[in-house]
Amino acid sequence: MVAPQVPVAREGYPFIGFAAFATVVAALVGHELLAWGGVAVTGFVLFFFRDPERVGPEAVDALVAPADGQVIAIDQLYDERYLGDHAYRVSIFMNLFSVHVNRIPFAGRVTGVRYRPGAFLAADAGRAALANESCATLLATAGGRQLAVVQIAGLVARRIVCWCRKGDQVERGQRFGLIRFGSRVDLYLPLQTQLAVEVGQQVRAGETLLGHLS
Repeated sequence: MVAPQVPVAREGYPFIGFAAFATVVAALVGHELLAWGGVAVTGFVLFFFRDPERVGPEAVDALVAPADGQVIAIDQLYDERYLGDHAYRVSIFMNLFSVHVNRIPFAGRVTGVRYRPGAFLAADAGRAALANESCATLLATAGGRQLAVVQIAGLVARRIVCWCRKGDQVERGQRFGLIRFGSRVDLYLPLQTQLAVEVGQQVRAGETLLGHLS
């Protein structure tokens, strides 16, 4: 039986290549300790940038998690920045060991991508959503619903990557970006959403059901 292969996000190639090269050099010059350290670092970088395949729920109205990690907050608020309406905000914290590739939560059209520079507070802090560097991907569904997926940098994460562009048609579960080395993703949803997730729950991007969106 052949074990399934776990792909690696292309953003990780330079880091993996550098770590592997440094390991080979250390081994060739006879620095055994450095070489073993390089093996460990290369293994961790491969682990960090892993990008496994995911299979989500089949229901057409199913909403899936945009990120791996723990749900740290579910709020009901007035969102003036993205939706301009009352909304649910579901916050998912990714630690250093989470898969960091982000996925589209619901099929639709990208109506905007908004990058905002900012601070680098701990991503699980309450102020992080407002103060930290972020990139918001705005979506409109075929049913006319508006939602936003906001990638938020953290204390260690200093690089947000988003592959979406305004006008793109995207599918649920599609890869759309990543954040390097620990961070957070906030999902803004219309109040018509029937949530099926709770605070403290561990979720997997593209796979875990967050709720239903009509």
